[in-house]
Amino acid sequence: MNANYTTSNVTLSLTQNRLIEDCIAGKRKSQKEMYDLFSSKMFAICLRYAKNQMDAEDILQEAFVKLFNNLDKFRGEGSFDGWVRRIFVNTAIEHIRKRSLNTVVSEGLENSIADKYTTPLDNMFQKDLVKKANALSDGYRTVFTLYAIEGYSHKEIAGCLGITESTSKSQYSRAKALLRSVLTDRPQNEGDDN
Repeated sequence: MNANYTTSNVTLSLTQNRLIEDCIAGKRKSQKEMYDLFSSKMFAICLRYAKNQMDAEDILQEAFVKLFNNLDKFRGEGSFDGWVRRIFVNTAIEHIRKRSLNTVVSEGLENSIADKYTTPLDNMFQKDLVKKANALSDGYRTVFTLYAIEGYSHKEIAGCLGITESTSKSQYSRAKALLRSVLTDRPQNEGDDN
């Protein structure tokens, strides 16, 4: 194990380095600290893929087990936060596969489109968009979430879901077209400068 992990020309802080090393050594206090550090952000990711909160909690727990079991494999290539996020997204995708694409985005989509400065009209629009997104077929929602929210390429999506790249592109395009209707029906605020 290297004493200092470097990520994209940035050295992890000694505190984060120590936390990783202590977790690898099985120190419960450090594992709790890492859990506290990542659990809320990662739970939001789990919610995007789960059918309900209980499934999201299962994904979260399973992903943390994988995280702790694989910490020694972190080589410092890229950010540690990104490495952790990848474990949680991959665990969620495995969960989807196990359920034959019967689970995906739910209340968690709201977290991905939230804006700091929203008006009541914006809030109604967001609820309409989330409602419309949740009404999409499982395949459309999964591809839309992976591509538009998680940033996966269509090639990566195809590999993860066992579909062709053209199917991924097609499902994303159809999902986008269905969601576009919410955008085109959105009334504009009179005070908007956009």
